[in-house]
Amino acid sequence: MPLAEQEHTEEKWISSDERFNQLYPFHIQTLADRHWTPFMVARKAAAFLAAEKKVKILDIGSGAGKFCLAAACSKPLAFYYGVEQRKGLVIEAEIVKRKLQLENVFFIHGNFTQLDFKKYDHFYFFNSFYENLTGTKKIDDSIEYSQELYNYYNRYLFNQLQRMPAGTKLVTYHSLQDEVPECYQLVAAEIDNLLKYWIKI
Repeated sequence: MPLAEQEHTEEKWISSDERFNQLYPFHIQTLADRHWTPFMVARKAAAFLAAEKKVKILDIGSGAGKFCLAAACSKPLAFYYGVEQRKGLVIEAEIVKRKLQLENVFFIHGNFTQLDFKKYDHFYFFNSFYENLTGTKKIDDSIEYSQELYNYYNRYLFNQLQRMPAGTKLVTYHSLQDEVPECYQLVAAEIDNLLKYWIKI
């Protein structure tokens, strides 16, 4: 997609969350306030993660793909990958990707524990494990939830991030920080400390 056309796409859809959410069917829109990344957060995160051209950014638990799609419109010279367990959400993400004619976004149906983290440069995490905690709002009942899974996923992500090379960037949003190793330095925080920017030292 030519850059000029992509900039026009951004202007048309990435003007507000309300506008962007209209790309999705109503049942996906109703989940946006709680479960999908606000477009302003996506743009801020992309500005940090995609400061260099052609970097590969992984969204861990990408849901309906809003972070990857909004970030790709904002910073089109990077590559965005979203991994999501729910096939239905991956399908919705792919539909919106085609509507926006984005060629730098890729969605993976599966569990993030099946991925090779070394294939990616930087990471975005909007606390996709939180659903496993008792009393939290779930997207649906199509997957298993448990405290044990919450602990396992956090520890797994912690270990994978720890193995990444120095200079690896991480953005967390609404995170309890259980997954962030001590070797990641907090370099900035915004939105009442809900949005945090990290670099591995």
